[in-house]
Amino acid sequence: MYSIYLYFIMRLSYFTDSFAVYGGMERVLADKMNTLAGKYGWDLTLVTTSQGDHPLPYEMHSNVRHSDLGVRMHQQYLYRGIVRLLKRQTLRQTLKSRMRQAISETNPDVMVCVKLDFVGVLTELKGKTPLVVESHTLCNSERMDNVGWLRWMYIWKLKRHIRKADAVVALTEGDAVDWKRYNNNVLVIPNVVHLNDNDSYSSCEQKSIIYVGRFSRQKDIDSLLSIWGFLYEKHKDWRLDIYGEGELKERVLSKIQAMNANIHVYNPTADIMAKYREHSILLLTSTYEPFGLVLPEAMSCGLPVVAFDCPYGPADIITDGVDGFLIKDRSVESFVHRVDQLISSYDLRRRMGQAGILSSQRYRSEVIMPQWVSLFERFVLHQSGY
Repeated sequence: MYSIYLYFIMRLSYFTDSFAVYGGMERVLADKMNTLAGKYGWDLTLVTTSQGDHPLPYEMHSNVRHSDLGVRMHQQYLYRGIVRLLKRQTLRQTLKSRMRQAISETNPDVMVCVKLDFVGVLTELKGKTPLVVESHTLCNSERMDNVGWLRWMYIWKLKRHIRKADAVVALTEGDAVDWKRYNNNVLVIPNVVHLNDNDSYSSCEQKSIIYVGRFSRQKDIDSLLSIWGFLYEKHKDWRLDIYGEGELKERVLSKIQAMNANIHVYNPTADIMAKYREHSILLLTSTYEPFGLVLPEAMSCGLPVVAFDCPYGPADIITDGVDGFLIKDRSVESFVHRVDQLISSYDLRRRMGQAGILSSQRYRSEVIMPQWVSLFERFVLHQSGY
């Protein structure tokens, strides 16, 4: 198909709650929007609902406009019972009104819902404008997180609105299968990954291992610490560096202090690539991963990676025994064994790290973004009657 972007400036609007932290989703969204605005010359609007005074964490192209609606839905949780329900309704009506105004002002050719919470409002307001829902978490994440029944019902209602979206884009084949229960047009487009962009790579000689992720139940830091505890008994000249924030941080820090096992914790950093290059192995112990962004990031820096084979991301990214190890059945013993192999063999680390540099290139912008362009163009051509 001839690419219409050559003579048509497309208008896209992305909708999310906030764009304020150095997170994986924020990094991916910034890269995608900057590519569409810079390489393709499209006009983009990032619509947030509750940005507040927080600055954007990543630099955005001049063709990307940011508009904040100033609706802080979390304020409902300051109240209880019927008062909370009434406050929620008031906030939702305000949100709907301001979203309608934002859509009217930008007149997008395609709208993209980045946060599932807003799919209900957007399906009500979309009219004939195509709506694409990006899945940045698993379709069945509420089952993985074992949420309460109120949260379960809330997510169930949101998923009913998914049927009215024009497309759902999942990050992995496994998650796409789950989303097809709610929408007939589900595609798989992996994340654009902000890969190592210079000629400097890890030497794999450093006696240090890195973990990057939130302190949350999903990331299963307890298993990470348990694995490291076994490894440290044998390799006391190695260290574990953890980069992250999250609701469980204080509990984790207390446990780390009690272990006294050469573990160091750092805040997230915008230049995580430099940190990857200072280490020799990356570990990931999540119970589930919509994608697992840190895996190809670290691989692009020349690090072998070890991860549990959890739903669904790691298995799509790691070729077991080639550029890393996939650990079945959440076996801590197997995980320890594989990391011990890497620690004990520089040649193995180096060989897997070099393989990772090559395999991570699947997620370059030049590979992934044409898939998004093709999707958006199909919608516009269809709307135009072609």
